[in-house]
Amino acid sequence: MKDYYAILGVPKNATQEEIKRAYKRLARQYHPDVNKSPEAEERFKEINEAYAVLSDPEKRKLYDTYGTATPPPPPPPGGYDFSGFDVEDFSDFFQELFGGGLFGRRGRRRGRDVRAELPLTLEEAFHGGERVLEVGGRRVSVRIPPGVQEGSVIRVPGMGGPGEPPGDLLLQVRLLPHPTFRLEGNDLYATLDVPAPIAVVGGKVRAQTLEGPVEVTIPPRTQAGRKLRLRGKGFPGPSGRGDLYLEVRLTIPERLSPEEEALWKKLAEAYYARA
Repeated sequence: MKDYYAILGVPKNATQEEIKRAYKRLARQYHPDVNKSPEAEERFKEINEAYAVLSDPEKRKLYDTYGTATPPPPPPPGGYDFSGFDVEDFSDFFQELFGGGLFGRRGRRRGRDVRAELPLTLEEAFHGGERVLEVGGRRVSVRIPPGVQEGSVIRVPGMGGPGEPPGDLLLQVRLLPHPTFRLEGNDLYATLDVPAPIAVVGGKVRAQTLEGPVEVTIPPRTQAGRKLRLRGKGFPGPSGRGDLYLEVRLTIPERLSPEEEALWKKLAEAYYARA
């Protein structure tokens, strides 16, 4: 069960106008013609899928009710359809319909576990916290442990199928693509914009981490494409925190004062004279 609201980054009670604005912003950000990152195409498909459902009032109503935009099929004429049941489903159905006596058991069977997907941003997975989800028409409070990994399963006891005792809700974590960071193993990768003068003579610039901004020392004569390693600033894992790798991207000023332009011209002349 994909969380289309989380994919578009809007609350469950978002208006159609808010959904449309969020879609346009994300579609521009992740369009494959603009964003060349490996995950952009898949993210763009998810965004379009979410918008196709949430922008249609009828599909949105079905999704809010059943967790899917596909309406449940009507029962066939003349009785029940058991073609989609496995053996355990079949047994559960009659247990609930006729009681445990039909099978010689006392009491009802334990409810079945319900599985669903839990999309999380990197920040949510890193810091942990509480999330309130809508599952099968019920509001469920879920505690997210800090540093939860992709594919991890969070168990919410007693919130699965009905029974004695009820089953559990099993939420499989899926980490959403991040606009700044790329996660590989427990290491994070990002681009760091460095002004050209700082790259030449060295200095400090601010960089983003999952814990907030930090100052990074730029060595003199740093070239574009160089990777700077911030130890222990990556993502938590079983063997400890990973590292953050910042790939340097040189930036030049778009606007120059006459004095600044004169200085840059002098630098260019000195470069040509030395060459």
